[in-house]
Amino acid sequence: MIYSFNDSKLGTIWTGFTLDWYPKLFSNEQIMSALKNSLYVAVITTLISTVLGTLAALSLHRYTFPGKRIIDLLIYIPVMIPSLVLGIGLLTLYAWLGVSLQLETVIPGHVVIATSFVTLVVMARLKGFDSSLEEAAKDLGANGWHTFWKVTFPLISPGVLAGALMGFTISMDEFVIAFFTTGPGANTLPVLIFSMVRQGVTPEINVLSTILILIITALVFIVGLRNTRKETSNG
Repeated sequence: MIYSFNDSKLGTIWTGFTLDWYPKLFSNEQIMSALKNSLYVAVITTLISTVLGTLAALSLHRYTFPGKRIIDLLIYIPVMIPSLVLGIGLLTLYAWLGVSLQLETVIPGHVVIATSFVTLVVMARLKGFDSSLEEAAKDLGANGWHTFWKVTFPLISPGVLAGALMGFTISMDEFVIAFFTTGPGANTLPVLIFSMVRQGVTPEINVLSTILILIITALVFIVGLRNTRKETSNG
């Protein structure tokens, strides 16, 4: 963050203070294109993984069915296995199916990892869930749909939101899977930064990193403050 205000093009040598790199960032088409690609992949990944992860967590928490232990174990596998294995596996699968690599081919790999994290976060939230509140709502005439949106979801929403933020951050930061599954001219931001390392990272990357850190920190603070207020009001 300090070197984003450095007047030198070399990121390790301080020569003076300047704000020139900030406007130059938004005029750098290569970086902005990679940022848009990363945001596109991260938003879609977050939406899909949040829905799938929440449904999986509710199913594993509420119901007993054949193969539940196996599915519960499968949730942990994407978290534990190296991204390299998943990236090579997807690349092999795409080659076998004859799928041409493009920006959208990154999304399945990101969804697999993010869904596991969302599921684990929501399941942690469900451990303290009072199911008698749902039973009370049904006794008062609410159907399953209204019970979920009026009672269940508001109570587990902090966990869902935390899982969504984690999924978004993982997708924005993920490099290995994107490296193996993106097509030509469809680089995500981590892949672009990696390709720039050999020639030296430009100060615009420091600026972009600073902006992303501030935005993510602000989002985490807002979500944490919101959850704290909700817990206080519920208590």
